[in-house]
Amino acid sequence: MAVKIRLKRMGAKKAPFYRVVVAESRSPRDGRFIEEIGTYNPLTDPAAVNINAERALDWLMKGAQPSDTVRYLFRKAGIMKQFHEAKLQRSSQSQA
Repeated sequence: MAVKIRLKRMGAKKAPFYRVVVAESRSPRDGRFIEEIGTYNPLTDPAAVNINAERALDWLMKGAQPSDTVRYLFRKAGIMKQFHEAKLQRSSQSQA
C-alpha cells in the first residue's frame, strides 16, 4: 500500500482552496483519504499555508511520499529540512 501526501481540491470554480491530505496512492484526487494534515490557499497574497508539522514529519518517517507541490510547500515551511535532519540522526544512531 503506497501512501502519498497530496492536495485535495476544494472551493468553488475559479477559486481553488486545497487541503493537504495523506491518502492511498490509488484513491481519487478528491476521494477517500487517511488524514488531513493542513491547508493551502493560493489566492491570498502571500499564499496561506497551514501545515501540522508534527503529523507531516510522522507520515514522512513512516514512508509517505509527498507530491511535487506538497514537497515544495514542505520545503518552504522547513519541514523537509527537519525530516532530513531526523533521518540523518536516526541513521547515525543505528551505525554507532
